[in-house]
Amino acid sequence: MPNSPSEPARRPSGAPEAASGETRRVVVRRKGPMLVEGPVEVELEDGSVVSSDRFQVALCTCRRSRRYPWCDTSHRDRA
Repeated sequence: MPNSPSEPARRPSGAPEAASGETRRVVVRRKGPMLVEGPVEVELEDGSVVSSDRFQVALCTCRRSRRYPWCDTSHRDRA
């Protein structure tokens, strides 16, 4: 299984290493954003990079956010 705990993690060629070997925590929610310990840089499909220096960021996984890739809670059911 790729990236199983018994295998060393592989980075795509050209991908930067984590600063000083720190591990980042990523929390995946079924009906919500992906929470990532910051600061982070996010590379978008078009190759542009956005960054945040916050201690934790919420990344949109539903693509409804007007601030994509940052979550603006658009995933919530509206009455």
